[in-house]
Amino acid sequence: MDESLSDITEAIEEIAPEASALLADPWPLYQGALILVLWIASRWRARAIMPVVESRARAIKGNPDLLRLVIAFMRRLHWVFLIVALWVARFVIRLAVGALPGFENDRTWLLSMALTLATAWLIIAVLTRIIRNRTLARIVAISSWSYIALAVVGLDHAVLAALDSAAIQLGRARISLLLVLKAVALTAALVWLAVFLGNMVSNRVERSEDLSPSFKVLIGKLIKIAFILLAGAVALSATGVDLTALTVFSGAVGVGIGFGLQKVVSNFIAGIIILLDKSIKPGDTISLGETFGWIRDLRSRFVSVITRDGREYLIPNEDFITERVVNWSFSSEYVRIDVDFRASYDDDPHEVVRIAIDTAQTIERVSDHRAPVCWLMAFGPYSLDYRLRFWISDPRNGLTNVRGQVLMALWDAFKTAGIKVPFPLREVVLRSPGEAVRVSEMDPERPSG
Repeated sequence: MDESLSDITEAIEEIAPEASALLADPWPLYQGALILVLWIASRWRARAIMPVVESRARAIKGNPDLLRLVIAFMRRLHWVFLIVALWVARFVIRLAVGALPGFENDRTWLLSMALTLATAWLIIAVLTRIIRNRTLARIVAISSWSYIALAVVGLDHAVLAALDSAAIQLGRARISLLLVLKAVALTAALVWLAVFLGNMVSNRVERSEDLSPSFKVLIGKLIKIAFILLAGAVALSATGVDLTALTVFSGAVGVGIGFGLQKVVSNFIAGIIILLDKSIKPGDTISLGETFGWIRDLRSRFVSVITRDGREYLIPNEDFITERVVNWSFSSEYVRIDVDFRASYDDDPHEVVRIAIDTAQTIERVSDHRAPVCWLMAFGPYSLDYRLRFWISDPRNGLTNVRGQVLMALWDAFKTAGIKVPFPLREVVLRSPGEAVRVSEMDPERPSG
């Protein structure tokens, strides 16, 4: 650690004479004032034209990543103007003072440094917008620009040596702060690149029409896992870590999985089995216990199910293996629904059946895949009991609501046709105040006496 500090001190001492000589020259002061003026002018100019340019850029459709980069570039127009202004100012100053005596040395070093740093910041700030996490994107941008700034000043080697000297010895392995930072940065970059490429390939697979939805999900997850494992192996190998040394670590992880992560592994394996046997897929309408809804997404640990009331249930994959699941759209989207109703004995059953079938066919959600049917089910104590059966092709839109629509349409049709919907009547007879109350059921058509 002392050696690294001495290296930094020596580097600063080497730069100090040159810095003092430059500070004695009035030209850095002139360049600093010029940079400040150009910065203010660039901000003012960019603020005037940025809304117009950004509104035109938002016309880009179908490519959100490209739109994000374009918008990020447009919001940093002041950096573009500053870079152009710095380049023009440096060119003019060099052209003007180059012919004068005593100006053989480059007097635009501060403009050149500002131009390099501004250009580096613009490129880094735009490219890091690909990272969706703003905090992570900002950390990457500041870290990258800081390294470039150290390189421009000439302190990069001294700082790297100081980080490398801060190390600990574990057996034959020497772990320094520089090695840790390199490993973290390289691993994060490669894993991010692996996820980015995996998402691109998964989106391409999703657009394929020759694969089933569940197989698309399986292929996408396997591709992402393969990319991430490859990125981790490459990162470890690039940082000098011997992969054979991970055997002990993998054994410890295996023991930890066996004892502490049983449910996680069980759900992960269950998810792979679900994708392989194609028992459920995104868009299916399912019933599991008291949960009825449609599947929005299949994850490695759980299945996302959205119900009709807008709730999203995250059900573990293991439940779809061990419990009874009703898949309303496993082999076909068509679902049969029964609606029971009653009619009076005085009404013709044939007419009641005809009206019920015609009424069901007027409902928009009732499918013509199979014609509705209506059956006389029983001779009840005060009515004839019927059952109307029809089919729908969109169970994810709900079952209760279509039943309600059919019942409401039957009520209107029976009222128009004069068909009565009976209901039980009860007669209470009081013979004397001291006797018990006798309750008897009456036919709804028989007058009470």
